[in-house]
Amino acid sequence: MPFASLRDRALVSVSGPDAEHFLQNILTTDLDALGRGEAKPGALLTPQGKILFDFLISRAGENIFRLECRAETTDDFMRRLTLYKVRAKVEIAKADQSIVTVVWESHSTASQFESAPFADARFVDAIVTRFYGGAADGGDLAAWQAFRIANGIAESGSDYQLGDAFPHDVLLDEIGGVGFKKGCYVGQEVVSRMQHRGTARRRVLIVSAERPLPTSRAELAVAGRPVGTLGSTAGTTGLAIARIDRVKAALDAGLPILAGDVAVSLAIPSWAKFSFPQEAVGAEDA
Repeated sequence: MPFASLRDRALVSVSGPDAEHFLQNILTTDLDALGRGEAKPGALLTPQGKILFDFLISRAGENIFRLECRAETTDDFMRRLTLYKVRAKVEIAKADQSIVTVVWESHSTASQFESAPFADARFVDAIVTRFYGGAADGGDLAAWQAFRIANGIAESGSDYQLGDAFPHDVLLDEIGGVGFKKGCYVGQEVVSRMQHRGTARRRVLIVSAERPLPTSRAELAVAGRPVGTLGSTAGTTGLAIARIDRVKAALDAGLPILAGDVAVSLAIPSWAKFSFPQEAVGAEDA
């Protein structure tokens, strides 16, 4: 049973009689579709539609929601949530027990994790379970990162910077992180426009090479022209956020795509619904 303790994660609790209404009105996730026993991705956006904070949200009890985020962003995330609180009857607090353990390729309910299992809804073609409680000894963080990369799941910090990406860029629209049928939320106008017009050009792609990839944030380029940025890597495999129209143009022209001096191949995650555009980018879009 492969597992890893994610000690760079933290938990924020939002509770109270207005908790669901409060969160439904500001977050991208549709809480009406959030079942018990699952952790769904989501984001709090700027009014311009860019991701300020990303997280996994789950139900922790009656009128209690658990938001799992990067530990280093927790305080800022809580301050931002508090700004929207106004008169809502909610309490926002950092959870006392913040150890997160992830298990993959298994339906484990092992008591060693001291908590109930939550299905990580980001993974379409894989079984991933998260536990919020005592951590088991050992674990393999490197194997977890490699598994996440192989499945095309991007996370802030590793794969993109907060404030610099739209939900479509990081595939939140494809993994249940955006509720297109819910009411308004912060940044909703921009995100809905991108969805209905089909204007998303930056997308997460899986990178592969014949030799080890350079470090995160390396530029992907074609003939010296940037097409994207490398994110997480695991040996010869990684993730990148790239302009799919420019990648298509390079593929059509048979031009090599380089990460530093390493030639790479770029592929759409197997579960994703988007595709490379039929027509490559023209000069006017350069």
